[in-house]
Amino acid sequence: MVDNLDKIVNLCKTRGLIFPGSEIYDGFANTWDYGPVGISLRNNLKNLWWKKLVQTRPNSYGIDASILMNPKVWEASGHVKSFSDPKVDCKNCKNRQRADHLIEKFDKTGTIIPDNMTNEEMDAYIAEHKIKCPVCGKFDWTNVRQFKLMFETSRGTVEGEKDVVYLRPETCQGEYINFLNVQRSMRAKIPFGIAQIGKSFRNEITPGNFIFRCIEFEQMEYQWFCHPNDSEKYYNEFKNIAWDFAKECGIKEENMRFHDHDKLAFYAKSACDLQVKFPIGWQELNGVHNRSDYDLTQHSKYSGKPLNYLDPYTNERYVPYIIEYSMSPERLMLAVLCEAYDEEKLPNGDTRIVLHFEPKIAPYKVAILPLQKNLSEKATEIYRILCNEFMCDYDEAGSIGKRYRRQDEIGTPFCVTIDFETLENNTVTIRDRDSMEQIRINIDDLINYINEKVK
Repeated sequence: MVDNLDKIVNLCKTRGLIFPGSEIYDGFANTWDYGPVGISLRNNLKNLWWKKLVQTRPNSYGIDASILMNPKVWEASGHVKSFSDPKVDCKNCKNRQRADHLIEKFDKTGTIIPDNMTNEEMDAYIAEHKIKCPVCGKFDWTNVRQFKLMFETSRGTVEGEKDVVYLRPETCQGEYINFLNVQRSMRAKIPFGIAQIGKSFRNEITPGNFIFRCIEFEQMEYQWFCHPNDSEKYYNEFKNIAWDFAKECGIKEENMRFHDHDKLAFYAKSACDLQVKFPIGWQELNGVHNRSDYDLTQHSKYSGKPLNYLDPYTNERYVPYIIEYSMSPERLMLAVLCEAYDEEKLPNGDTRIVLHFEPKIAPYKVAILPLQKNLSEKATEIYRILCNEFMCDYDEAGSIGKRYRRQDEIGTPFCVTIDFETLENNTVTIRDRDSMEQIRINIDDLINYINEKVK
């Protein structure tokens, strides 16, 4: 795994993975645009998650709930009242920081848990240890204050008669309020799951660690509705699912660990994070939570609609417990990039940068490279054949060696080179990214060969 996040940032910009948001206007803090290579990688990760959690998991259903919802949804969930972060302002340079993050970075013992501290206790800790501003180096903070994390907007056309609505800070509430819709329309029986991938928004200060935490991001969330007596069994099952999925994406086991929450939410029975060893340290990749029956009970209370389940076999009526498995594709993408990045020393003394992606998540599966431009007609013909089966790149600019290096840097598993022998016997050279070995293969066998390797 790469030890320097700046290497990932530079590679992403120069190779079309990720660009700073609104860059020609000097940027817009904590926003990012995904380039041609990056959006393909991101989509592949989302599709792989969807296949594992919806396509191949029995009793699983996908939805796409609205970003803007009735404001009562967020009253019921508790976000309107208590969704905030503890923040302090430097009086000298006006920089704003999260107080809990300042304390976590200062504490070298790992024994201080800011989540368990009140605002006053955080104030006292910062004052006692004279924690300085990381920007200007001064010790001159305001008191800790709670800042709301939800973005507000309004609905209505007449000034003074507009209703406040919120950009959702999480996608899961859309799954909870559609519990009955999915259960009835799909004739689903407990246990069953609802999955969703969608945009969320949080007005929070981010530490500047690239796409690790953003104000606009996607979430891949899966809610498993089950009998209360079975909740811990399924909680442990989804821990295994989370671990196996991270491995399937190419993250090595030695770079993963589970971390139980030090402080459980009042409604939770169990909660843990799957952490990955990023260049910025051990950080959360995804969460697995036993949320009890809190969510459905709250929405039933605020909406006046009973959100319970009648077992058709036992006639038992109950409010299901929910096991949640949640992560962001951005954070998963960053973990995969950090894991795949490598700088290899070659026998001739050169160094090649290569992204060792699992082939099934690689942005491009194959690149078509004519040895010379006067072979472009045949190369284009092969490209048209392969692009019906795979995401392909086509490159005829520069030496073949430089083109191989460009494909290595975006993680393309296979390069197909068209030369003059191709015109004579219908064969091409196919190069493996990881071993750099090359074999000769008939064009008619290319699709089957690549398919087998990708699988």
